[in-house]
Amino acid sequence: MTTSTDLTRQSAARLAELLAAGEVSSQEVTAAHLERMRSVDGAVHAYLHHNDDQAMAVARDVDQARRRGDALPVLAGVPVAVKDVACTIGQPTTAGSRILQGWEPPYDATIVTRLRAAGMPILGKTNMDEFAMGSSTEHSGYGPTGNPWDLRRVPGGSGGGSAAVLASFTAPLAVGSDTGGSIRQPAALTGTVGAKPTYGGISRYGIIALASSLDQIGPCGRTVLDTALLHDVMAGHDPRDSTSIDAPVPPVVAAARRGDVAGMKVGVIRQLSGAGYQPGVRARFDEAVTLLSELGAQVIDVDCPHLDYALGAYYLIMMSEASSNLARYDAMRYGLRVAPDGVAVPSAEQVTAASRGAGFGAEAKRRIILGTYALSSGYYDAYYGQAQKVRTLIARDFAAAFAQVDVLISPTAPTTAWELGAKVEDPMAMYLGDVATIPSNLAGIPGISVPVGLADEDGLPVGLQVLAPAMADDRLYNVAAAVEKALVAQWGGPLSDRVPDLTAAVPTATTSTVQES
Repeated sequence: MTTSTDLTRQSAARLAELLAAGEVSSQEVTAAHLERMRSVDGAVHAYLHHNDDQAMAVARDVDQARRRGDALPVLAGVPVAVKDVACTIGQPTTAGSRILQGWEPPYDATIVTRLRAAGMPILGKTNMDEFAMGSSTEHSGYGPTGNPWDLRRVPGGSGGGSAAVLASFTAPLAVGSDTGGSIRQPAALTGTVGAKPTYGGISRYGIIALASSLDQIGPCGRTVLDTALLHDVMAGHDPRDSTSIDAPVPPVVAAARRGDVAGMKVGVIRQLSGAGYQPGVRARFDEAVTLLSELGAQVIDVDCPHLDYALGAYYLIMMSEASSNLARYDAMRYGLRVAPDGVAVPSAEQVTAASRGAGFGAEAKRRIILGTYALSSGYYDAYYGQAQKVRTLIARDFAAAFAQVDVLISPTAPTTAWELGAKVEDPMAMYLGDVATIPSNLAGIPGISVPVGLADEDGLPVGLQVLAPAMADDRLYNVAAAVEKALVAQWGGPLSDRVPDLTAAVPTATTSTVQES
């Protein structure tokens, strides 16, 4: 018999095979992950909301359909976790913020509709930095998430919860969002795989916005193939999203199965592979470059000079758009409403000020204030306008680079996971963690992070980032799969096999209450 532990350790692709063959039921698979969640998530705190009843109901429906002989999607019956930035009927959607505590949307995000149509039980909503503002998941209004490799360390952010459910084996797949690296950086820090598709490749309808010109939904998995399979489920044109691309979905699954880089030209981005990177990160990256050469790729140094200005341009644009998007949380229509102290009949402005003061965390307030300043009269052209010009130059750098090579590579993050609390009081140090990932968001091109080993200094995961031209997402999966296949053969198994046992972990004092359906 297949035990629940065995089921939670399987890849999504393998679970799909077992389900299709009738060797296990979706109810067994879903129950195994819910049991694992109850066992270890008190220590990890990767979930904000558990969805036990709905998940089991979907699993039962899939099992009945399979017994009837109905034709089912590839991932039917395979569970998934969803970042709490996506609207879900019947489940709270808080975006990690107290200002939306307990709010249940009246509609599903398009990606959630597609997950349901694919017959995928949704296990719950994952923890995140408030409104996706952060690189460590410490800015969640409901407490931080621990990294399953070391619960005293961060899992990255803003989507640390979606990465941590994979590394803790409480979900085989997860959905994330990526505004400046919030899928790829957590993937690197937790030894998992995460992809940011081409901007507009996956619908953002029903996604709570941070910065509308940068936000992108994407898939997270423990393997490249799993990530591609989830990508394929969610991708495709959506007329309800004005930024959605009306074009065929790139053949990402076929590319993930292929994994052959022979004859490809791979560019090493000079600006993203030099000084400032942790030695252990740099060592694993250099080994990955050598590996790609050994696999038949031609490796070329590529210069993208304006990437040196990407960090400053990104944070100006992101904060400006965030200040505009978050203006809707005014306590008048939905969300938290707080009456100001000592005012018998408060005005609307006083209620809004009190509610925003109580509902937003420190990082959200910081970004709203800075973004409002950058957009203010007399400063717009000097800050926001200049940042948009830099954005154009970065896009041109990438276009020139892709005229020379098929894909670009860099380390995903400059360091491995740091200790909880180490950077909370130093925003600039936190922002620098995104230095390698934000350029692709500015240009709208796709990127993926795949694990390439453990750093020598601390034994923590390191990720390799692969970037491709817009709508060439399949190239990402092809290159990442080739690297994964070669390294797993060297290691004698996937990197996730080395995650420490969490069953004996003691819940941390920072763990917050999780709502259950």
